[in-house]
Amino acid sequence: MSRIRIVLAEDQALVRGALAALLRLEGDLDVVGEAGDGRAALERIEQLRPDVLLTDIEMPLLTGLDVARTVKERGWPTRVVIVTTFGRAGYLRRALEAGVAGYLLKDAPSEQLAAAIRRVAAGGRAIDPELAMAGWDGDDPLTERERQVLRLAGEGRSSAEIAELIHLSEGTVRNKLSEAIGKLGAANRVEAARIARDKGWL
Repeated sequence: MSRIRIVLAEDQALVRGALAALLRLEGDLDVVGEAGDGRAALERIEQLRPDVLLTDIEMPLLTGLDVARTVKERGWPTRVVIVTTFGRAGYLRRALEAGVAGYLLKDAPSEQLAAAIRRVAAGGRAIDPELAMAGWDGDDPLTERERQVLRLAGEGRSSAEIAELIHLSEGTVRNKLSEAIGKLGAANRVEAARIARDKGWL
């Protein structure tokens, strides 16, 4: 029986360790690498070329969805499974657009996770059925750039910091934030980030 090689990306060390321990109990699953942020996850995929990346959505530097999108753009064969606490409308839609093959909640039973990894590694899809129903509610009005600046603003970063991080001018960052605030009917960037996060658009 061929073993399924997995890279595990999760910024909370305890959760990452618990997931790795659970997966290693399965005879055919092999955790070959771990990462605590999105950028490290991409590096592990490039180095190790695993069959499956198991990743959270919210991580430092790059989100799990950013990583999935990059894997898709680069044409890497690694299949991406999201395991997250975010079951809100909007997340699943963005995950599928990013090329994700599996999407499960962290409170799913471990045998469901192992089965999902096997299905995805075999070329199938594994989407939590309740999330599949909820994932198509509401249209996301934000562009990818607006979402990016809003997420960083929601972390408390200034326009100057955001501009430096994503290589835009400070004026462009302010314009993007203003557009996002307007689209969401928010009073300021903090409220806009909260609204977008609640809708699953960040």
